[in-house]
Amino acid sequence: MLGLGDRLGIDLGTSNIVVYARGRGIILREPCVVAIERRTRKVLAVGQEAQGMLGRTPGNIIALRPLRDGVIADYSITREMLAHLISRACGLTGRFFRPLVVICIPSGATGVERRAALDAARAGGARDAVPIEEPMAAAIGAGLPIAMPGGNMVVDIGGGTTDVAVISLGGIVVSDSVRIGGNHLDEAITRHVKRVYNLDIGERTAELVKIQLGSAIDTGGDEQMEVRGRDIVSGLPKMVRINSAEIREAMAEDIMQIIERVKTILERTPPELAADIIERGITLTGGVALLGGMDRLLELETGIPVTVADDPISSVAVGTGRVLEEIDILRQLSPEPIRRY
Repeated sequence: MLGLGDRLGIDLGTSNIVVYARGRGIILREPCVVAIERRTRKVLAVGQEAQGMLGRTPGNIIALRPLRDGVIADYSITREMLAHLISRACGLTGRFFRPLVVICIPSGATGVERRAALDAARAGGARDAVPIEEPMAAAIGAGLPIAMPGGNMVVDIGGGTTDVAVISLGGIVVSDSVRIGGNHLDEAITRHVKRVYNLDIGERTAELVKIQLGSAIDTGGDEQMEVRGRDIVSGLPKMVRINSAEIREAMAEDIMQIIERVKTILERTPPELAADIIERGITLTGGVALLGGMDRLLELETGIPVTVADDPISSVAVGTGRVLEEIDILRQLSPEPIRRY
């Protein structure tokens, strides 16, 4: 159980929320989905249970994602979701002692969006909430030597945003964020299937197609799968077969926007740090890092070696956890003052 001095790190992602407890590692990994009662707005389910309700709820229940593009879209629901997760992480001790929470914020978030995330964590049960920028947490979680003099480039492609940063001497030298991620690739697949096959599919089906058929470049195979949904013309259930080539084409525009943002950051990087990046390469984190050929495409487009982190999905949460171990490091990285505990 957590005690008075304990801390939690929360990777508040658009697709998934990962909670790291000091001394225990990652203790919760849940889809960022909440089911509520339509009239009273009462929370009925959070995480995996709520995700199973997506697209399957009756009229009086709504299953939704309270975050959009990496930031809070519904404050009250996000607050309730965080309260639920913090309570699960703390157990009975949470009734008496509230944890210090370090929460990851996209580098491109506005001041209002940053404040909303911190306020939601405090209202959800944290005694204080401290922000850390996602690319910094991703770099720490990927094991990059960020404290050393020299350029380290990290590209974190999550569900709602892509954060790109060059880090040296424990600070971010240049960074940018584009609100394109895995969820946008799902939406591109949904639009493609609707346009080509007159078939309406749900977001869980689109995500499954992305996982099974999706790739950034031609990997040499031509896999196919059956996709089921509702025919737009007749309104009846319908099944079609789609292949990997058309899915790759459907996602190509969004993927190239991510790569163009990486190139923009490289153009803004000081020459000495650019030389370091050529030698050390680019580190890829986030769920989309697992998309087939994503690292190879980025390497072809930039001419710089690209390495996928050992556990790209957990890199941000692990980095947050490592920062939790040392409050002095946390004070150095956080853009806001931290009270002593």
